[in-house]
Amino acid sequence: MGGKHGKYVYVRRRDGWFVKVRVFKNRSDDDPEKYLIVGPKVREPPLTFKVIHENELPEEVREKLYYA
Repeated sequence: MGGKHGKYVYVRRRDGWFVKVRVFKNRSDDDPEKYLIVGPKVREPPLTFKVIHENELPEEVREKLYYA
């Protein structure tokens, strides 16, 4: 399973770990419900997935990244 359709992305946290996040395309960018954390933290994301930085996410979602 690859990330070629943009349904899932990996988010880079401040501590260097990555978390897999589901992105819902039909919601606005500042809506916290657009992002759903689905995976545990990993050291290296797969090469086929898009990687974004946690600063691009709303504040409510950034807090949840560290519970994964």
